[in-house]
Amino acid sequence: MKILIINGPNLNLLGIRETAIYSSQSWEDFIKPLRLKYAQKSIELYDWQSNVEGDIISKLHEADYWVDGIILNAGGYTHTSVAIGDAVKAISKPVVEVHISNIAARESFRHTSYISPHCVGVIFGFGLMSYVLAIEYFILKSKE
Repeated sequence: MKILIINGPNLNLLGIRETAIYSSQSWEDFIKPLRLKYAQKSIELYDWQSNVEGDIISKLHEADYWVDGIILNAGGYTHTSVAIGDAVKAISKPVVEVHISNIAARESFRHTSYISPHCVGVIFGFGLMSYVLAIEYFILKSKE
């Protein structure tokens, strides 16, 4: 199984930016052991990050041809990008929306997602563990 994790704006600053909210661990320190762990289960984890809305849309379109599932943390674009929501709707592969923080407990503008209606599910508020929960969803779903 191939799973692509797409991270949006400012997620390249994990471990540096607002660590009380987003983690003091860098993305690379987080994803490296996960790749090894899941490789033993024949799960290939790929990750990609961009601060550019159009690049995220293009990556979603491209991924539809080669992955089994997508984990998308669109960052701030979650609350503003109809276009990313439309891209998720347009592709055939399942997408799980994730967020590190509990967006329901934050500013009211973060309560709206233009992506959620087109995803198989949304996981938020569990820190970086939100990504692990999404990976586990794909594993369990593949066994159905």
